[in-house]
Formats: sequence, structure tokens, C-alpha cells
Amino acid sequence: MNVIEVQGLTKRYGDKTVVDNVSLTVREGEISGFLGPNGSGKTTMIRMMCGLLTPNQGTGRVLGMDLRTQAAKIKREVGYMTQRFSFYEDLTIEENLAFVARLYQLKPVHEHVKKALDRLGLTQRRSQLAGRLSGGWKQRLALAASVMHTPKLLLLDEPTAGVDPKARRDFWDEIHGFAADGMTVLVSTHYMDEAERCHRINYIFDGRLLTGGTVAEVIEQAGLTTMVLEGARADESIDRLLMMDGVDQVAPFGLVLHVVGQDRAALQKSVDQVASEFDLVASQGTTSLEDVFIQLMKTPMAAES
Repeated sequence: MNVIEVQGLTKRYGDKTVVDNVSLTVREGEISGFLGPNGSGKTTMIRMMCGLLTPNQGTGRVLGMDLRTQAAKIKREVGYMTQRFSFYEDLTIEENLAFVARLYQLKPVHEHVKKALDRLGLTQRRSQLAGRLSGGWKQRLALAASVMHTPKLLLLDEPTAGVDPKARRDFWDEIHGFAADGMTVLVSTHYMDEAERCHRINYIFDGRLLTGGTVAEVIEQAGLTTMVLEGARADESIDRLLMMDGVDQVAPFGLVLHVVGQDRAALQKSVDQVASEFDLVASQGTTSLEDVFIQLMKTPMAAES
């Protein structure tokens, strides 16, 4: 069953098209990653799917409800965590959650608040002012508020921006816990390690959906070859590599270079030549999700130039 099923969604502001003919499905119980650089249209897409924005074109259903005619009902049935912290900073964690519980008409309020505090590990901090929380604890408060009404679909917009690695990992452990309980999650991010924790991913660039599938499927579909060059003169070889046939990307990692291209034969020949010139050791590498996304960003640019 598809919890989200939209076709041809388009959103314009004047002459600017922010989302351009995007079709997307999200299956029940999966964690679906929505990836792309800043300004690619992820937030606009999420706001259309949760009923906050009306598309200029396109149709779709979210939780079985029509995106255009039942937007108000969709807003009440989904959980939405915005990119920017949007709670009252002069209220405590407990007071903020109580306010949200009343908005959703959850009764008795104190029981729903207690459950949310316990579920997200906020009980010991319930009397702390929201404005004095670190980024990671603000994130937990926002997540607790988003799931208080037990939504079947949770939409998360760049939820881990600006938090430390441990807070990010803890957050994702919580997300997988919700998914294990049957909740469907759509999360936007530009972190590759987070994308790899999703069941399926969709990549949007400049308002257009470029690819989708499991991580393994997206990497395979890209058809890229990655070679590794290692040695003391690796950095010296970068300019030379970028002039060679078959080389689309060169990324340094210490004394190691990752060299990526679409033409395997041309790439192999160029890498072998540069390895000989700079006394480097060449070997076969593994194409990463980051390699794929950098390539996807380059491809539309080349098409438009």
C-alpha cells in the first residue's frame, strides 16, 4: 500500500518553478529519504504533501485523502517537523507539549504529555525552558510534538541540521523505532550517511526528481566507475586527472584520490597513465552515494549550458 502517491506536482511562484512535474510514491511502513541540495524544492514538496501548500498542477493522495480537496484533513492526520525550531522558547518542554496536545484535542492532556516525554527521553528535562535547550534537545522536543497524536505518516524537513553526530544518530534510532511500530516516514536531508539509513531514497535537483529507489539501485542506475589512486604525489595529480578523458570527478581523501567517471574504459586508461606519471598505485574503488549525487548535480548543469 502506498501512503503517499502523487503525480506531476508542480509549484510556481510567479515566473519561478520551484517544483517541476514531480511524481512520487512512499510505501506504508518505510523510511523514505528525500534528498537534494539546499534550494532544490524539498521543503516545498513536503508542504504540498502535508496540505500546507496547493500545487499549481498535479494530483495525488496522502493517507488515502485527496491532496487538493482534503488538505485540511491531511494536516490533522500527519506529523510534520519543520526545518526551523518553531516552539515557544519561553515555555518549558512540558508546557510546549501540553499546548500541542490541546491543539490536537488530545485528552487527558497530562497523559499524552507524559507519554511523549517518556518516549523521547525528555522526562528529566520537562521543566527546562525550550529556549535554553541545545540543538539536539530542541530536535527531540520537536519530534515529540510531531508524534503526540500518533500519526500514520511523519514528514521531517531537514530534522538534523545543526546538531552533533551523536544527537543525529540517536535521532535516527528513534525514527527506525517509529517505523518498526508501523509509522511511515518521509525525511528530507542532504547528509549522505542519513540517506543510507533510509529504506528508499528520491533525489531532487532544481525542482526535478532525477532518480529514486534503494541505495543500491540508485548507485547501480548511475552506471559510474570509481578508481582509487594512492601515493605521496596524489594531490599533485589532480589537475592532470581533470584534463583526462573519462574523468568526471576527482575527490581527495588524505593521500588517496577517488576518481569517478561514466566511461569505464576511458577512465581506466587515464587513471593508469596518471598513476605511471606520478608514481601512484591505482586500484578499483567502490562508488558511493555521494559520488552519484555529485554526478547528478553536474549532469543537468551540463545539459543547460
